[in-house]
Order: sequence, then structure tokens, then C-alpha cells
Amino acid sequence: MQESRLFKILYYLLSKGHATAPYLAQELEVSVRTIYRDIDALSSAGIPVFAETGRNGGIYLLDNAVLDRALLSREEQQEILTALQSTNAASDIENSGILHKLSALFQMQSDDWIEIDYTRWGNKQSDKTKFESLKSAILERRCVQISYAGSHAQTTERIIHPLKLLYKGRNWYLESYCTQKQDFRLFKINRILRLDVLKEHFPYRPFPEPDADSPAEYEQQVTLCFPKEMAYRVYDEFSPEQMTLQEDGTLLATAKMPVDHWLIGFLLSFGPNVTVLSPADLKKDLAEQARLTYEKNK
Repeated sequence: MQESRLFKILYYLLSKGHATAPYLAQELEVSVRTIYRDIDALSSAGIPVFAETGRNGGIYLLDNAVLDRALLSREEQQEILTALQSTNAASDIENSGILHKLSALFQMQSDDWIEIDYTRWGNKQSDKTKFESLKSAILERRCVQISYAGSHAQTTERIIHPLKLLYKGRNWYLESYCTQKQDFRLFKINRILRLDVLKEHFPYRPFPEPDADSPAEYEQQVTLCFPKEMAYRVYDEFSPEQMTLQEDGTLLATAKMPVDHWLIGFLLSFGPNVTVLSPADLKKDLAEQARLTYEKNK
């Protein structure tokens, strides 16, 4: 645990050059006394880090200090190169020179065996620009004004405090504090139609962790039946623990899900290849939406 904390302190100082002990203590969730012990440990290891007291004091790294590759094991060096190579969401890693520089520093070549690109088909540059703006706003703790396409065909203007980018369920989200609602909100990145990073800064506050033992009130136990021909899609959407294979080859999927407009649209994407077994209200709503879709397109 201490070794991980020492690296976090070192990386922060390499990036920022300066930090206060109370700030590091808050970020790393330890006492100020522990931070000062960590600084002594880094100094004893030969890292040029020092602390100054007084009103404008803090913890500093000597100018022109560099990260010695000896501080990282061979496996850790490979993990860093692989992590950089595998992600291509917010930065153009391949063309930025970062991989080349680190490969030279570590005297190691990273094999080109994986690529992860979270951008949408046909929207690569637009998505990268959006990610880069949000990343800067989060790191600099600057307010962002967004135009957001919400539910019920409403587009709203909001000023938010962006806290963290979150990738979950094949979608990108932005954990934020909404000044309009005076509460924490989760925004879907694709629904942010426009954003402007403002000059104003905001104080950091952690996004509340979800209570796994207290599911959202709008979540209900949903049971669905699919023909065996739809197995390829069902396995894309549900985990094996949520599925039961019937003797006739049909698949039952049972999961807690938010019963809302999104779920109706999701089920409609299966066409006639899904049967809602429960809850009854969902079955009724799905049938009504299918009827309206038919009336509009017959």
C-alpha cells in the first residue's frame, strides 16, 4: 500500500511540481503526518523531493527532476506501455510521441497486439475533441456549460462541475455536480450536444458511490424469453448468471433493470423475438409502443 502511495505522490509532483501536504493527505485518504513520512521515504530513496514550511510552503520536486526507469520493474514498464497502447479514446496516443519516448526510456518495444477505440463509427474526431475538452476540464476543475438532450425530447442548458469520465455498459458517462439541480448527476456523453469549458473553477467533491444493497426505486425484476435464434444478441446483453436455457432451446433472461423509455426501445430492437414474462405493466407498455410503431409505418 505504501509503495503504491509513494508512486502516486511522485507522479503528481512530476506532473505539477508542487503540492501541499493537506491536499495529498485528502487525495490519498491518509493523515498529513503519513504524507510527511512518505516524503522522508522518497528522499531517503534518492528522489530530490523536499518540503518547505510557511504560508507559501509545500512539497516540491527539484527542477529538471526525471523519473528513473530503475524505479519501475520490467513488468511495470511493460504494463505502462500496454496501457498507453491499448486506449485510444481521448488522445491520439500513436501520433503523440509518448509511446516512442517511453519505449526509448525503458529500452523496451511494446508489441502492437491490441487497440481499444471507444469513439463511435464516423464520429472519431468529434468524439476525441469532446473527450479532450472534458478531460482538461476535469483535471483543471473548471466548470462546463453543456447543452444536453434529456428524456421527453427536452434539451436543457446546464452548468456542471465535471468530476470523472465513466465507461459502463458500452457507453460513456460523465459523473458531475449539476448547479441547476444542486445535486450530483450522471450525463451520457453522446447526449451532450455542445459543451464550453468555462474560466470558473469549482471545489472538488467526490461523486457518491452507489449503494449496491439499495437498488434504485425505478429498477424492477424483469423476466424475458428469447428464441434460440437470438442467442448471439442475448449473450451480448446479459451475463450467464442472468440466463437460463430451457429444454426447447429458448433462453430466459432475468435481471433488475430500469423500467423506462430506454428499456422499451431496447426491447423493440428485438422485434418479434422477445416475450416479456414479467412485469405485466412492461408487457402492456411494450405492446402499445409496438402498435404505435406499426400504425406509423404501415
